[in-house]
Amino acid sequence: MTTLAFVALVLALIPAALAAGNLLALRAPRPAAGDDLVSILIPARNEAANLPETLAAALASWGVPVEVIVADDHSTDGTPGIVAALAARDPRLRLIAVPPLPQGWTGKNHACHVLAQAARGRHLLFIDADVRLEPGAAAALAGAAGRRGTALLSGVPRQITGSLGEGLTVPMINLLLLGYLPIPLARRVAHPALGAACGQLVLIEAAAYRATGGHAAVRAGLHDGVQLPRLFRRAGLRTDLVDGAPLAACRMYASFGQAWAGFSKNAHEGMATPRALPVWTLLLFGGHLLPWLLVLAGETAGLAALLVAMATRAAVTVKAREAWWTVPLHPLAVATTLALQWNALLRPRQAGVSTWKGRTYPVA
Repeated sequence: MTTLAFVALVLALIPAALAAGNLLALRAPRPAAGDDLVSILIPARNEAANLPETLAAALASWGVPVEVIVADDHSTDGTPGIVAALAARDPRLRLIAVPPLPQGWTGKNHACHVLAQAARGRHLLFIDADVRLEPGAAAALAGAAGRRGTALLSGVPRQITGSLGEGLTVPMINLLLLGYLPIPLARRVAHPALGAACGQLVLIEAAAYRATGGHAAVRAGLHDGVQLPRLFRRAGLRTDLVDGAPLAACRMYASFGQAWAGFSKNAHEGMATPRALPVWTLLLFGGHLLPWLLVLAGETAGLAALLVAMATRAAVTVKAREAWWTVPLHPLAVATTLALQWNALLRPRQAGVSTWKGRTYPVA
């Protein structure tokens, strides 16, 4: 075996080993009936196309009492009218208006802060407007948080991909999470760097949220799934991850352009930093792209690393309940991710800003 093939195999085995432990450790909690109110909180800006299904799913929750609050963040479509019409028929649903965006805040953080102020529940379940909850999801998350003494509990919903552009970008969320975050270690070690969450589906104990400042404490951030768990861990509070695929489903983006803009918006709070991105490039290129290059160059010793890398991706796909047709796209997805991150880091002027929901944010 050549040196390059050996390096590729080692780098492929790292996510394979971590994923094996994570797949065993990550479980979806079962619904547990309770009397404590869960506030399902939905920030919405021009979400008329998503809200009918999202609200129907949230209001179908059982096992715990729920209230559903939608914060209309200056929508210019039919968002407020849709919510108001449904609220007239179901007293558990409320519509509130988000005040003008203050200086120093990003849009979603401000809307979530306003929602938390209006909520009455013991637990705050923040979901995006395109997330469809399963009927037992709120009861399952609240029950698990109570049993474990967890202040913040999150999971990645089942990601629906309907286009090639989505297939090249969205599945990397679960590969990076399950292949590179040691979840069993994160449950034993309270270091903030080991905290992680998915902003699409986050349950937070209301008292802990208010004690830490919640979204107000990370008001200028763009990626609450990164910042909130670190905030809570610095405060000595427990955060954890569960298997979110059986609890909810989400279609994040409808095209490659939307996916590129959305992931670019969050890039500099994740991988796209001068210290982190070279390390991520070594791990992702060496463990997932180099094996393909070796095999294509006739280096059969690279086949072992290639098989390990693809087996890891396949196992993550099964666990996350994602579309099988995205698995053969894996090397292209890794290359796309690296291109997106390096673009955000090295080309700030060319990358400019990410426009999202009518607002602009720097991508680097």
